[in-house]
Amino acid sequence: MVSLLTDELLTRIHDRAPGYDRDNVFLTEDLEELAAAGYLRALVPHAFGGLGLSLQQMAHEQVRLAMAAPATALAVNMHLIWTGVAKTLHERGDNSLDFVLRDAAAGEIYAFAISEAGNDLVLLDSTTEAHPLPDGGYAFTGTKVFTSLSPAWTRLGLFGLDSVSSDAPKLVYAVVTRESPGITITEDWNTLGMRASQSNTTHLDSVAATSDRVFRRLDPGPSRDTLIFAIFANFEILISAVYVGIGQRALELAVESAHSRGSRRTGLSRDQDPNVRWKIADAALAQDALLPQLDALAFDLDTGVDRGSRWFRDLVGLKSRSTRAARYVVDQAIAVAGGAAFSSNSELSRLYRDVLAGGLHPSDEDSVHSTVASSLLGPVAEVVNK
Repeated sequence: MVSLLTDELLTRIHDRAPGYDRDNVFLTEDLEELAAAGYLRALVPHAFGGLGLSLQQMAHEQVRLAMAAPATALAVNMHLIWTGVAKTLHERGDNSLDFVLRDAAAGEIYAFAISEAGNDLVLLDSTTEAHPLPDGGYAFTGTKVFTSLSPAWTRLGLFGLDSVSSDAPKLVYAVVTRESPGITITEDWNTLGMRASQSNTTHLDSVAATSDRVFRRLDPGPSRDTLIFAIFANFEILISAVYVGIGQRALELAVESAHSRGSRRTGLSRDQDPNVRWKIADAALAQDALLPQLDALAFDLDTGVDRGSRWFRDLVGLKSRSTRAARYVVDQAIAVAGGAAFSSNSELSRLYRDVLAGGLHPSDEDSVHSTVASSLLGPVAEVVNK
């Protein structure tokens, strides 16, 4: 497949990244060019007017985009996750999110409004109130954090807790439009890294979703519903792709630095220093292990492979390894580059700040280790006080 991301497009995106980061502004030009290239409808099947890429192909595209501009790749990810979820459901005979595919083909931009301050249960519960309306719709009241693409989204996928219906409590998933009354966006994104994503806080005050855009009502807690699996799988795979890209770019910069720097002591370039060679080799060993894992998981999701209970362990493992490895590779690259990397004008300085966000995305390391431990050891026994 010919990549949607031409070398010329990636160069322009790469060249804009330092300015976006320095000025803490949104990636407007990047998003416009990506939309024009069909990137936002890449995962939409041909039948809906999209480009019909597989998740595996999209993951490779995101690796390349993240190598050019991590914040751009992370922000666009949130739209891609919703289209990926809709695609996954459609391929499994569930048409409840087909409207997302039609919207994306028509140029709508989706944002992901799930995260809530202090809600470490993530998809298992919500602090946002979902109040039922007479026509079958819902009104949402609450606050969502880390809403990437805040200046540009036209559709917001969100969820909240219905605690008043006869069958309550239920977690309600829906989509609202930007024109819906009651939405306030606080421009509070002034962060250490990933600045161009402009992932501002979103306040909801009785924001109505029509009945045809309410697509799930689920019991709180763990769920076997395909929607939850689709969100989790697409999120973890596409997030991992971003950090694989960061690590790959950091490795490139380490190699470039080793070739370009010299040693006054030996008179040789740094690529001849055994310590430098060890650092780069060790970074490459960590980095090289990731793309095959990313490929395998994305391919299995594309083709409907049933990993059974291993799915969640494998998905959180990929996310954990990709984010931790990216941070390690960036650290090694900075050690090779030396003091020059400490300058705020250095690309490695920006990668260092961007890569720190990896530990904040679900699943965090505590949740990852709990999932893997439960897979191997079974659930933690409940203690009964006598």
